[in-house]
Amino acid sequence: MLEPLFSDLECRGFSNVDETPSPGTVDVKVLSICKKKAAAVPKKHPFDLVIVSDTLLADPDDMEQTLGKPHDSVEAAMMLHRLSGRRHQVWTATGIQLHGQWSYSVEYTIVEFEQLSDERLVELVLNQSWKGKAGGYDFAGPMGEHAKIIEGNESTVLGIAGSAMKILASLQN
Repeated sequence: MLEPLFSDLECRGFSNVDETPSPGTVDVKVLSICKKKAAAVPKKHPFDLVIVSDTLLADPDDMEQTLGKPHDSVEAAMMLHRLSGRRHQVWTATGIQLHGQWSYSVEYTIVEFEQLSDERLVELVLNQSWKGKAGGYDFAGPMGEHAKIIEGNESTVLGIAGSAMKILASLQN
């Protein structure tokens, strides 16, 4: 999503960030993780612009609980089974540091899964597209064939809040 906007894009990750969310509602939790990622960015760096994001799913059975990244294939299968045939909210928080100042956007998109057969669930788990993905699925990957956006922005599901994408796009004008 960002490559068309920034020709000199550099992606870096921080493996030492504790992604345990703060207590609270889903929006508070996802923002807390995003801010932890922002705090991990060195105070002095050579970049004009820094972007950090985090994505969590609201549990369709309890909107106060979240589904993060599955730790293994069993957890991925359980998450996909839970989401099968249902709607859920995908929450993304994005922090943008421009000229040393951070601003944050937090929003959700409603996604609906078609009812997945046991065979398709197994395929989705075995292809490992769930690795590192909130809720155990990659909307831009194989799951995109079985999911649709009901309300909101695709970029939010893919990991950058829609309002943050608008800000980033405006920097190119």
